[in-house]
Amino acid sequence: MKSLKKKLGLALAVTISTATFATAYATTSVPTTATTSENVSVNSLKNDEPTSDRINHFKEIAMHYYWHGGDIQQAEKDIFKGITLKGKYDVVENAFKEATLLDPYNLDLKFSLASTQIIQKKIPEALQTYKQILNLDPNNFNANLLYGVYSKVSEDKSSYKRSISKLRKIDAKKANEYLQKIETTENIINSKLNTSAPANLPQKDHAIVILGYALAEDGSMRQPLIERLKTGLDIAKKYPDSKIIVTGGVPKQGITEADAMSDWLISQGIEEDRIILENKATDTVENALFSTAMLEKEGLQDVTLVTSASHMRRALTVFKEASDFYDKMNNQKSDRNFTNVVYLDYPSIQEAHKVSNDEILVIYRDLFRTSGIWQYPELQR
Repeated sequence: MKSLKKKLGLALAVTISTATFATAYATTSVPTTATTSENVSVNSLKNDEPTSDRINHFKEIAMHYYWHGGDIQQAEKDIFKGITLKGKYDVVENAFKEATLLDPYNLDLKFSLASTQIIQKKIPEALQTYKQILNLDPNNFNANLLYGVYSKVSEDKSSYKRSISKLRKIDAKKANEYLQKIETTENIINSKLNTSAPANLPQKDHAIVILGYALAEDGSMRQPLIERLKTGLDIAKKYPDSKIIVTGGVPKQGITEADAMSDWLISQGIEEDRIILENKATDTVENALFSTAMLEKEGLQDVTLVTSASHMRRALTVFKEASDFYDKMNNQKSDRNFTNVVYLDYPSIQEAHKVSNDEILVIYRDLFRTSGIWQYPELQR
């Protein structure tokens, strides 16, 4: 990215080192380009710059902090004077707030603001932002959909019903497609989690997909990833004809999650030709989209997902959505069957089956992202 200081001729810089990141999801969410040692500068802004430059400035601040974090106190002092910031997503939120003030007509900026509020679980604030979009564009399909479903998550069923009614008037076919996605998601939320391999898994055209987890800074695997691999290894031994997809693409010290996972499995006696590396994904949504492309390429029909129990319902949701999308794109009906085996990161399986509203919120957020509704329009899926 070009230096904003050079681009805008600015005097004050807040330096963010791309060597320090935070993990935002159950799998890592830092792009592969973020592992370089270069520093990126985020700068204060002069009011005599063109409006488009000032808007882009705040969008770049938002995306820098979304991915990398940074010096919160410095941002509070030099960029958002008078605003108390508690974390990196506060910076993202306030950057989009500033951008929406500069261009109150731009609905994409409002969608980005609402998405950041959803990430922070600020549902009332997000609903208000979606309401602003709807006041300006009452027939906006995505705004009606997101407003309705997040209202439902906050137990406002009447607003959900009104939104669904509106969606049917805007585009009945598309509304019914999303209602089917919502029904499928509700079934997944209530589904059983397995701590051991189900009996009678297919002996042919079957894949075990093990989802990654952020590596330590030195490139070593953290314990949750090792536990996921142990779970996947047990299934692989019981079903020796199944292929194994390891998915996770963020490198640390030049090693991606998929690389580390593959090396571990080989060290445990798994034949290298059974393993398929998916080493581009940066989060759960991309785990699903990119792994599904490999399932299609390899002609693998059925899938057993392996991840932590706290992550499984979201993983099942996005993998099912990704599979349905590929079916639609390729004009086929694969009827791909998904089973699950979890690493139990709860005190008991009974606790694992309790689903919080916070988890439901994240599940729906990633469902919509997988369905093609970008979290930050034109910036980040």
